[in-house]
Amino acid sequence: MSDESTVKRALETVIDPEIRRPITELDMVDHITISDTAIDVAIALTIVGCPASDRIEADVTQAVTSVSGGKTVSVTLGVMDQARRQTLISRLRGEKKMPFGPGTLTRIIAVTSGKGGVGKSTVTANLAASAAKRGFAVGIIDADVFGFSIPGLLGIEGTTPTRIDDMMLPPIGHDVKAISIGMFVPPHQPVSWRGPMLHRTLTQFLTDVHFGDLDFLFIDLPPGTGDIAISLGQTLPHSEVLVVTTPQVAAADVAERSGLVARQVGQKIIGVVETMSAGRLPDGTPLDLFGEGGGQEVAARLDVPLLGNVPLSVALREGGDTGTPVTLSHPDDPAAVVLETIADTLIRSGNSRVGVSLPVSAV
Repeated sequence: MSDESTVKRALETVIDPEIRRPITELDMVDHITISDTAIDVAIALTIVGCPASDRIEADVTQAVTSVSGGKTVSVTLGVMDQARRQTLISRLRGEKKMPFGPGTLTRIIAVTSGKGGVGKSTVTANLAASAAKRGFAVGIIDADVFGFSIPGLLGIEGTTPTRIDDMMLPPIGHDVKAISIGMFVPPHQPVSWRGPMLHRTLTQFLTDVHFGDLDFLFIDLPPGTGDIAISLGQTLPHSEVLVVTTPQVAAADVAERSGLVARQVGQKIIGVVETMSAGRLPDGTPLDLFGEGGGQEVAARLDVPLLGNVPLSVALREGGDTGTPVTLSHPDDPAAVVLETIADTLIRSGNSRVGVSLPVSAV
């Protein structure tokens, strides 16, 4: 026999696809009405025109039907009022205005480079996708405001965040939550902002976007040592920095400077990744377009490990063009194998949390 408690337990399995929490936990179930022949469930969506409404309605219908005992199931969708929505926002945000400030359990890894076009964003997207594939909760902030590319690399180009009043829910690509200025400007429109606007954008991405509880937050920095890099160091001095360079000597010289700036603002450099390393043609002939040794040179100057040399790879490039990271599309590709090894190293290199008090209290 279907009773209200049975239906509620079924509804606990329905997850909001954007917030990634059960709808029962989000106070989205208005009421459950059960008669001899039918079960009626009323759901309150967070906003008018919720893009996930069809998915939620289908999932609720399926969950309730599974325990309906043959009764007819109907689902009615409504919308939360302002007060109820604000209560939900406050509960999601908690008391911290800066969720990733000192004391956070989220590892924040900023990916930087001295020059543009060295594959920094590609490395960021692939490492994030690799960590998410392992079951970690992962987010990316695309802080490269002038050269944003994370939406395209994750296959979510053209997707906009859902707004719940003044809170934004980041789009999700390959189980990675991501936010980028590219989600707010028309296609092909350049962004020309000065320092204060750049700092404000980074701050809003850190405070107004609801990522939820993350294991890893990757921040794709713009190349060089400008405003964003300095703002990040001042806002999140406890973040870790990964330096990306190519084998070319000129790129290595500039990459070292980006690492030194991070160190000057108190951030820890965890390693260097060399991209565009020697690859192989289909007949096995070595293909060495950019020289060699740049990554090792930067690592030696900064006194940090060289985490890996990512070779030139057609599959890596194609993955970036199609929006599917090579670590997912071609895990056996030489570039994917190196990136997976780097992800493993990053995951294992985190500080132990043994003995750290959990943010819970007895009721």
